[in-house]
Amino acid sequence: MFITITRDTLCRVGAGAGVCALLAALFFLLPPEEERATQTAAEAQAAASISDWGLSFQTSGEPPVGNVPAEALRQWNAWYVGDSSEKKIYLTFDAGYENGYTADILDALKKHNAPACFFLVGNYIDTAPELVQRMVDEGHIVGNHTLHHPDMSSIADKDAFAAELRGLEEKFTALTGQPMQKFYRPPQGKFSEENLKQAQELGYTTVFWSLAYVDWYTDNQPTDEHAFSKLLPRIHNGAIVLLHSTSETNARILDELLTRWEQAGYTFGSLTELTA
Repeated sequence: MFITITRDTLCRVGAGAGVCALLAALFFLLPPEEERATQTAAEAQAAASISDWGLSFQTSGEPPVGNVPAEALRQWNAWYVGDSSEKKIYLTFDAGYENGYTADILDALKKHNAPACFFLVGNYIDTAPELVQRMVDEGHIVGNHTLHHPDMSSIADKDAFAAELRGLEEKFTALTGQPMQKFYRPPQGKFSEENLKQAQELGYTTVFWSLAYVDWYTDNQPTDEHAFSKLLPRIHNGAIVLLHSTSETNARILDELLTRWEQAGYTFGSLTELTA
């Protein structure tokens, strides 16, 4: 069952935990049989109105609770967290444009032999083709963050939805000569049940995240200490980590961050392992 909740950007990365915790508690107190019996047409309709991915961090070191349960997402081949029994992290970077820091990020990933997925938009492929090619050459996945980065939850027409994904595929293939791997991240985490279904029909795995922090304001970058305070205590088994490659802080701390996660016993996995 989908739970309808609207979150602003800050809440998507962890604010408003009390509200989300209450929703999660209400969901898990309801037995599965009763839950199925009480799911009404109104609830099903409400599922289509979900527009913001949201998380609640309730226990340090444990996966957060999503505003849609992992089991419910599976029916649409969508994920926000991996196997909680494995000390494995899945690194992902969203990139709407190149800000001069991706090369340093790639250097750190190469040093740690850590695979990542870079979710790119059309503008990035147009303006930084050499970095896109480097991502591919060094074994990273280039994922689909849509051609124009719109609010995909507002697109009801199937052809228009498909055009955003296929348009990026075409740019990627024209540059690299390779087909794009079918991993999709909705811009801004905005989605609906219908979006998930449409992405699945196009052969895509939808990838949300279970750990992120406010790193995208280029004129108000977090300090190293603030970044570590968010990214170290909240790491957990199966974490899908969302970082932005436009962040100067991320470029500066990534080597140390990966080192500290390795020292805690974590390894880094590819999204292809996650879905396998």
